[in-house]
Amino acid sequence: MRRLELDFQPRRCGRRLWVLAGLSLASLVGLLWVQQALEREQASLQAQVREAEHRLGTGPRPQPTLSASQRREQDERLAQMRSVSEQLQRPWERLFAMLEGLPMEDVALLALSPDARKGQLRIAAEARDLEAMLAFHKRLEASTELHDVSLLNHEIVARQAEHPVQFNLSATWETGNAHP
Repeated sequence: MRRLELDFQPRRCGRRLWVLAGLSLASLVGLLWVQQALEREQASLQAQVREAEHRLGTGPRPQPTLSASQRREQDERLAQMRSVSEQLQRPWERLFAMLEGLPMEDVALLALSPDARKGQLRIAAEARDLEAMLAFHKRLEASTELHDVSLLNHEIVARQAEHPVQFNLSATWETGNAHP
Protein backbone atom coordinates (compact mmCIF):
# COMPACT_ATOMS: atom_id res chain seq x y z
CA MET A 1 0.00 0.00 0.00
CA ARG A 2 1.16 3.49 -0.78
CA ARG A 3 2.01 5.87 1.83
CA LEU A 4 -0.46 8.69 2.28
CA GLU A 5 0.96 12.15 2.74
CA LEU A 6 -1.38 14.59 4.36
CA ASP A 7 -0.45 18.26 4.62
CA PHE A 8 -2.72 20.06 7.05
CA GLN A 9 -0.89 23.35 6.68
CA PRO A 10 -1.02 24.48 3.06
CA ARG A 11 1.94 26.37 1.72
CA ARG A 12 1.45 30.06 1.52
CA CYS A 13 1.70 31.52 -1.92
CA GLY A 14 0.88 35.05 -0.85
CA ARG A 15 4.46 36.14 -1.28
CA ARG A 16 4.45 35.07 -4.94
CA LEU A 17 1.18 36.88 -5.51
CA TRP A 18 2.57 40.13 -4.10
CA VAL A 19 5.69 39.83 -6.24
CA LEU A 20 3.57 39.22 -9.35
CA ALA A 21 1.31 42.20 -8.53
CA GLY A 22 4.36 44.44 -7.99
CA LEU A 23 5.90 43.39 -11.31
CA SER A 24 2.57 44.03 -13.10
CA LEU A 25 2.30 47.47 -11.55
CA ALA A 26 5.88 48.32 -12.48
CA SER A 27 5.21 47.16 -16.08
CA LEU A 28 2.08 49.30 -16.26
CA VAL A 29 3.91 52.39 -15.03
CA GLY A 30 6.70 51.73 -17.52
CA LEU A 31 4.24 51.38 -20.41
CA LEU A 32 2.46 54.62 -19.46
CA TRP A 33 5.78 56.43 -19.37
CA VAL A 34 6.74 55.04 -22.81
CA GLN A 35 3.33 56.06 -24.22
CA GLN A 36 3.73 59.63 -22.96
CA ALA A 37 7.22 59.81 -24.39
CA LEU A 38 5.95 58.60 -27.78
CA GLU A 39 3.10 61.14 -27.74
CA ARG A 40 5.57 63.94 -27.01
CA GLU A 41 7.80 62.74 -29.84
CA GLN A 42 4.82 62.57 -32.21
CA ALA A 43 3.76 66.13 -31.34
CA SER A 44 7.33 67.30 -31.89
CA LEU A 45 7.52 65.57 -35.29
CA GLN A 46 4.16 67.02 -36.35
CA ALA A 47 5.39 70.49 -35.41
CA GLN A 48 8.54 69.90 -37.49
CA VAL A 49 6.43 68.78 -40.48
CA ARG A 50 4.22 71.89 -40.21
CA GLU A 51 7.33 74.06 -40.01
CA ALA A 52 8.83 72.37 -43.09
CA GLU A 53 5.54 72.73 -45.01
CA HIS A 54 5.41 76.39 -44.05
CA ARG A 55 8.99 76.96 -45.26
CA LEU A 56 8.34 75.09 -48.52
CA GLY A 57 4.91 76.63 -49.03
CA THR A 58 3.22 73.24 -49.48
CA GLY A 59 1.00 73.26 -46.43
CA PRO A 60 -2.74 73.72 -46.44
CA ARG A 61 -3.63 77.07 -47.90
CA PRO A 62 -6.43 79.24 -46.59
CA GLN A 63 -9.50 79.46 -48.82
CA PRO A 64 -9.38 82.59 -50.96
CA THR A 65 -12.22 85.03 -50.50
CA LEU A 66 -14.64 85.04 -53.42
CA SER A 67 -15.54 88.10 -55.42
CA ALA A 68 -19.18 89.08 -55.84
CA SER A 69 -19.36 87.55 -59.34
CA GLN A 70 -17.75 84.32 -58.12
CA ARG A 71 -20.23 84.16 -55.23
CA ARG A 72 -23.13 84.68 -57.67
CA GLU A 73 -21.79 81.93 -59.93
CA GLN A 74 -21.40 79.60 -56.95
CA ASP A 75 -24.95 80.41 -55.78
CA GLU A 76 -26.30 79.67 -59.28
CA ARG A 77 -24.52 76.31 -59.31
CA LEU A 78 -25.94 75.51 -55.87
CA ALA A 79 -29.45 76.43 -57.07
CA GLN A 80 -29.03 74.12 -60.08
CA MET A 81 -27.85 71.31 -57.79
CA ARG A 82 -30.86 71.83 -55.51
CA SER A 83 -33.19 71.71 -58.51
CA VAL A 84 -31.67 68.45 -59.70
CA SER A 85 -31.88 67.06 -56.18
CA GLU A 86 -35.58 67.97 -55.94
CA GLN A 87 -36.23 66.27 -59.26
CA LEU A 88 -34.44 63.12 -58.15
CA GLN A 89 -36.37 63.03 -54.88
CA ARG A 90 -39.75 63.00 -56.63
CA PRO A 91 -41.63 59.68 -56.45
CA TRP A 92 -41.09 58.79 -60.10
CA GLU A 93 -41.93 55.12 -59.56
CA ARG A 94 -45.44 55.94 -58.27
CA LEU A 95 -46.12 58.24 -61.21
CA PHE A 96 -44.98 55.69 -63.79
CA ALA A 97 -46.81 52.85 -62.03
CA MET A 98 -50.03 54.90 -62.04
CA LEU A 99 -49.68 55.74 -65.75
CA GLU A 100 -48.83 52.14 -66.67
CA GLY A 101 -51.78 50.88 -64.62
CA LEU A 102 -54.36 52.97 -66.49
CA PRO A 103 -56.41 51.17 -69.13
CA MET A 104 -55.09 52.40 -72.49
CA GLU A 105 -57.00 50.45 -75.12
CA ASP A 106 -58.00 53.60 -77.02
CA VAL A 107 -55.21 55.99 -75.89
CA ALA A 108 -51.47 56.09 -76.64
CA LEU A 109 -49.06 58.25 -74.65
CA LEU A 110 -46.77 60.20 -76.96
CA ALA A 111 -44.73 62.25 -74.51
CA LEU A 112 -44.39 63.06 -70.80
CA SER A 113 -42.84 66.39 -69.85
CA PRO A 114 -42.48 66.61 -66.06
CA ASP A 115 -41.32 69.74 -64.28
CA ALA A 116 -40.45 68.35 -60.87
CA ARG A 117 -39.46 71.75 -59.50
CA LYS A 118 -42.93 73.20 -60.17
CA GLY A 119 -44.73 69.91 -59.57
CA GLN A 120 -46.28 70.00 -63.04
CA LEU A 121 -46.69 67.26 -65.62
CA ARG A 122 -47.56 67.74 -69.28
CA ILE A 123 -48.88 64.76 -71.22
CA ALA A 124 -49.10 64.48 -75.00
CA ALA A 125 -51.31 61.63 -76.18
CA GLU A 126 -53.41 60.34 -79.02
CA ALA A 127 -56.89 58.86 -78.61
CA ARG A 128 -59.08 56.84 -80.98
CA ASP A 129 -61.88 59.41 -80.62
CA LEU A 130 -63.14 62.26 -78.43
CA GLU A 131 -64.90 59.88 -76.00
CA ALA A 132 -61.65 57.99 -75.37
CA MET A 133 -59.82 61.27 -74.77
CA LEU A 134 -62.45 62.40 -72.23
CA ALA A 135 -62.44 59.01 -70.48
CA PHE A 136 -58.63 59.16 -70.16
CA HIS A 137 -58.92 62.70 -68.75
CA LYS A 138 -61.41 61.47 -66.12
CA ARG A 139 -59.15 58.54 -65.13
CA LEU A 140 -56.24 60.94 -64.60
CA GLU A 141 -58.43 63.24 -62.48
CA ALA A 142 -59.46 60.26 -60.33
CA SER A 143 -55.85 59.25 -59.64
CA THR A 144 -54.26 60.08 -56.30
CA GLU A 145 -50.95 61.18 -57.88
CA LEU A 146 -52.33 63.90 -60.17
CA HIS A 147 -54.60 66.87 -59.43
CA ASP A 148 -56.00 69.76 -61.44
CA VAL A 149 -55.87 67.81 -64.71
CA SER A 150 -56.61 70.24 -67.56
CA LEU A 151 -57.05 69.74 -71.28
CA LEU A 152 -54.73 72.25 -72.94
CA ASN A 153 -55.63 71.55 -76.57
CA HIS A 154 -56.83 68.86 -78.91
CA GLU A 155 -56.82 68.29 -82.65
CA ILE A 156 -58.62 65.77 -84.82
CA VAL A 157 -56.12 64.44 -87.34
CA ALA A 158 -58.12 64.54 -90.57
CA ARG A 159 -55.31 63.26 -92.80
CA GLN A 160 -55.47 59.79 -91.18
CA ALA A 161 -58.31 57.43 -92.08
CA GLU A 162 -59.35 56.73 -88.45
CA HIS A 163 -59.37 60.46 -87.55
CA PRO A 164 -57.57 60.07 -84.15
CA VAL A 165 -57.47 62.92 -81.65
CA GLN A 166 -54.10 64.29 -80.55
CA PHE A 167 -54.28 66.20 -77.28
CA ASN A 168 -52.19 67.75 -74.52
CA LEU A 169 -53.00 67.69 -70.81
CA SER A 170 -51.38 69.38 -67.85
CA ALA A 171 -51.66 68.26 -64.26
CA THR A 172 -50.30 69.07 -60.83
CA TRP A 173 -48.10 66.29 -59.54
CA GLU A 174 -48.54 66.04 -55.78
CA THR A 175 -46.00 64.20 -53.65
CA GLY A 176 -47.04 65.04 -50.12
CA ASN A 177 -43.73 66.89 -49.61
CA ALA A 178 -43.64 70.65 -49.53
CA HIS A 179 -41.61 71.92 -52.45
CA PRO A 180 -41.07 75.61 -53.05
